[in-house]
Amino acid sequence: MISKEVMLKDHRMIVDLNCPVARFLHNPVLTAKEVNQVWQNPGLQVTTVQNAGIALHGGDTVMLFRSHLRCGMSVLGVARSSNGVDGWRVEPRPAMVPAAEGDAFAPGTDAGALIENESGGVEDPRITQIGDTYYITYSAYHATIKNRVRVSLATTHDFSRFMRHGPVLERDMRNVVVFPEPIGGRYAGLFRPNDITSGEVGGIYTQIKLGWTSSVESNRWEIRPEPIMRTGAGPSAFSDKIGPGAPPFRTAKGWLSVFHGVRTTMDGNPYVLGVALHDLADPARVKMSSIPILFPSRADCHVEDVAYTHVPQVVFTCGVVRRDDGSILIYYGGNDTVMNVGVTHEDVLIALCESYGQDPLTGHLKYDIRGHRS
Repeated sequence: MISKEVMLKDHRMIVDLNCPVARFLHNPVLTAKEVNQVWQNPGLQVTTVQNAGIALHGGDTVMLFRSHLRCGMSVLGVARSSNGVDGWRVEPRPAMVPAAEGDAFAPGTDAGALIENESGGVEDPRITQIGDTYYITYSAYHATIKNRVRVSLATTHDFSRFMRHGPVLERDMRNVVVFPEPIGGRYAGLFRPNDITSGEVGGIYTQIKLGWTSSVESNRWEIRPEPIMRTGAGPSAFSDKIGPGAPPFRTAKGWLSVFHGVRTTMDGNPYVLGVALHDLADPARVKMSSIPILFPSRADCHVEDVAYTHVPQVVFTCGVVRRDDGSILIYYGGNDTVMNVGVTHEDVLIALCESYGQDPLTGHLKYDIRGHRS
């Protein structure tokens, strides 16, 4: 069985097919307590730090995190760390709050419509670096239309100033991630639709679609009609909801993509992390692990007894960092409340996709659970 030794700070950990992700021993790495020590204005005190986009910039790891203000609205903040694990330096004010007059809007953007569309909060940023530009896709919530959410695009060069480009599509989306380099002369993205008329699971929530554009900033995407990944049949940890998590990253054997999945239980909707391997030349060709790489546990939300906990049984990622040795840092929210770090290795994730997969459209297992691979 494949096994890899990985280091995180001074800690040596082993990951393999039975334990694909090792949790950092000193999780969580950032909580509401640390943010509130910096954002001391009562109107900016937060109850959560979660679902952060991750980027490397200026020698630091940058965490663009989501936080719930005490009034319930979500905003985005920035923290930086020299080693990507601890010593996070929180910027003195939120980086992005719901848009208003005076913010920077790209030419051609309908500022009024965008201001209205994200008046309910901004959430769950994903960051893709292309050249010296960081492309941020984030969920923008309407303040008065229930469950109305459209993923919007912002760009930055320094994580201090942000240019808004408006909705990625003129229809509801919940999750959008962008591949970091062109494929066949165009850029690709993974999309999970939103449906304001349905519940929180099932239906189109079980689909991931592929889109193409010649320019990410244009917000003109051609979405492939049929999903490239679909769940909803059979016993699966992903059976009732699936969505792209962190932007895909290149390996020698394909684009690795860490996603989230949900299986409805009698006690709620636990979120797990899964992994898929997309063909380098044709990302519609997918090998999808049937085995999640991370299940939620009590270790994922260590908070003080008097601290608020938002949603039990959730692990959720919006960002990863691949290191030169093939090891991967997964930054994930625990219980939608705190930020954690886990470590894995690309060889382990690839092996799960290749040896313990499921059909990405039917859910049929690609291996024999009696021990004889099909």
